[in-house]
Amino acid sequence: MEVTDIGNKEEGKIWHRKPTPGKGVLVTVVRTAQQAKTVRFLHVAFNTTGDSFLAGDYHGSIYVFDISRNRFRLVQKTGQACTSLAFSLRRTTEFLVALADYTIKCFDKDTKQLVSWMRGHEGAVSSISVHSSGRYTITTSSDTAQLWDLDTFQRKRKLNIRQSVGIQKVFFLPLSNTILSCFSDDSIFAWESDTLLCKYQLPVPDCGPKISYKAFAVTCDGKSLVAGGRSNLLHLWCLDSKQLVRVIQMPTQVRTVRQLEFLPDSFDGGASQVHTGPFLFVVYFLSLAYFCILVFICIVFDLHFHIGSHGDAITAVINVYSVQSLTQELNKPPPSQVAVVTGADQDLLNLKVKVRSDVVQRAAKSSGRQTQVLKPPPWSAEDKENELPAGLNKKRLVALLKAFGEYPAKYRMFVWRSLLCLPENHAAYSSLTDKGLHSAYMTLHDKYPIKSHKLQRGLQRVLSALAHWAAIFGEVEYLPLVAFPFVKLFQNNPMLCFEVVATVIVNWCQHWFEYFPNPPLNILNMAENVLAHHDKELLQHLVDCGITSQLYAWPLLETLFSEVLTRDEWLRLFDNIFSNHPSFLIMACVAYITCCREPLLLCSQKLDFEYFFHHRNNLDVGAMIKEAYRLMSSTPADIHPRTLLSDFTPLTTGQYPVFNHFPEFIVEYQSREREKIRLQELEYLPDTAYILCRLAAMKRELKVKELQLLDATRRRFLKHQQELRASQIQRLDQEISRKMDLRERETAAAVQDLEVRQMEMEAQRRRLEQVTNTLFL
Repeated sequence: MEVTDIGNKEEGKIWHRKPTPGKGVLVTVVRTAQQAKTVRFLHVAFNTTGDSFLAGDYHGSIYVFDISRNRFRLVQKTGQACTSLAFSLRRTTEFLVALADYTIKCFDKDTKQLVSWMRGHEGAVSSISVHSSGRYTITTSSDTAQLWDLDTFQRKRKLNIRQSVGIQKVFFLPLSNTILSCFSDDSIFAWESDTLLCKYQLPVPDCGPKISYKAFAVTCDGKSLVAGGRSNLLHLWCLDSKQLVRVIQMPTQVRTVRQLEFLPDSFDGGASQVHTGPFLFVVYFLSLAYFCILVFICIVFDLHFHIGSHGDAITAVINVYSVQSLTQELNKPPPSQVAVVTGADQDLLNLKVKVRSDVVQRAAKSSGRQTQVLKPPPWSAEDKENELPAGLNKKRLVALLKAFGEYPAKYRMFVWRSLLCLPENHAAYSSLTDKGLHSAYMTLHDKYPIKSHKLQRGLQRVLSALAHWAAIFGEVEYLPLVAFPFVKLFQNNPMLCFEVVATVIVNWCQHWFEYFPNPPLNILNMAENVLAHHDKELLQHLVDCGITSQLYAWPLLETLFSEVLTRDEWLRLFDNIFSNHPSFLIMACVAYITCCREPLLLCSQKLDFEYFFHHRNNLDVGAMIKEAYRLMSSTPADIHPRTLLSDFTPLTTGQYPVFNHFPEFIVEYQSREREKIRLQELEYLPDTAYILCRLAAMKRELKVKELQLLDATRRRFLKHQQELRASQIQRLDQEISRKMDLRERETAAAVQDLEVRQMEMEAQRRRLEQVTNTLFL
């Protein structure tokens, strides 16, 4: 048996040598942290195929182990211990994890991103059950069970119980639309998952030892239920007949059954009926020490075997077994750990039962006793007014916003997704993107150049999807200005970016397109009316300067304040916009103007106003937001934008709604004109190509002539240079000849002077000799 210590590794191999065939344990996985301390694994969850599983440890690290590929990978660090794990059956890359802070989070194991966050439990979540369709999940804590929609991550129903009766487990039955709820008083109710009406209750035995159910398991066909707890007995129920059909007695030293699981069909050869022998996997505790043994039982009492022994203490490791290898144990004689109930114990099979529900009456008649009718606990619908997806509450979010002025930057995108109730319609969005780039945005980069190619492509993709969704969005010139801030924020998730922009258009851009292609005069008139009521002096100044609402209000709205605010200021503003009625955007526009009244009163030229409303200014965004709230509360009802704008309406789940709030004939006319121009361009394309070819040929001819002229000019220049050099050389030769003649003459004169001097010296010598001779005589 190989032991793999994953330590602090983020990925690697599960085993380094292939396990020896015939051995049950493939590998033992441990995790040691600093100072060689072992970190305990708390929970494990297999996927539907059984070839990979999730494991969460005490430190909050979630690992995925892929047995078929012999790989493990760290997929999330939650920072706190998990209390339950489950795979999401619809989106195979997503998984659910319940944490110690009573929340349930959905993560994507490939991207490692948080998909959603569900809150609402007031105690630790002990189990997560996902419906076979993958659409719904049930989370169970000791005080409540809650039903969630995994498409919207919104809580649908909540199981209300008495404080004196705790919940053990609530889960979906396989291959059915039935929910089983098991309570601490051993009562088990079955519910219809669609209507949440009680279908039946299993009869509770009124004789024999009390089991106090803690662990439950259902066969793959959903027809048999096994329950165990603080006893050495297991109860086998037939869910078709609602009767207790078997009692399985474990060894006498067993105190508690910790876990029950039916092995998959690959182990039992496809058997799914009780009488064909599905095998039960049991983890139980001994009475004298904290030890455990894993037992495999055939529930028709003819085969069983153990894994482990009474001396194997529970540790923090993960043992991975090969079920195929374990089947070899079936040929061994069964030990005496599992007793077939016969003889004196046969009375346990004929237990008198007491029906505790008004739904089933036949079993009660067989007992010969009167039945005690108990009303099943109701599933209550949640208050939808303030409940948001992922278990958030809008009132609490608004209170948090008013206290701190903005949402935490770390959770802002998640809060926005919840406030906007984004449906995440993957199929609907794919149907839009599959149509490719819209013809209206083929040359977007020419009009709106962006340095980042990634942002350019993202903006082009979102605008094309909007244009395919509604025809008008291919004609609106300012739509890139509206979409760009969100494209920059959600550049790594284009589907969410599209849904955010679409939600903003549907709600905060109401009635913007009714006067297309003109600006929304009705919206601008509302802004002007609000400004007139709260600051007549400023409005009069604007009127005197010839400035209309199309110049002082529309630039703010069509850009969603992205030109006049910094990134942090813009995010803070939209925290408040998304948390309020759609009319808050208009109030924010008026608040911006009134907060800038002093510099505006100093402006008088139209160019100054145009520059002011297209560039950043010295503004306290906190004061602006406060002013917007004041305008929301103090504006009279007859001019309040709320009278015209409807309440927030989220996008529908499944398909995006039809958007037709615009003059269709104008949009159709412009679309036809653009299509006509495009077709004409296609018709003229061959002629254009021929003209381009001729133009290219003429350019080549001109280039050749130009080169020839340049060559002739170069030759003439070279000849001129040669002639110039020749004349210079000739002049140099003449100068040299002149200087040589001059030097020769100078030399001849010097020679003559020398000869004369020599003659003079000779005459002088002779005189000296004569004088000398005369003296000596």
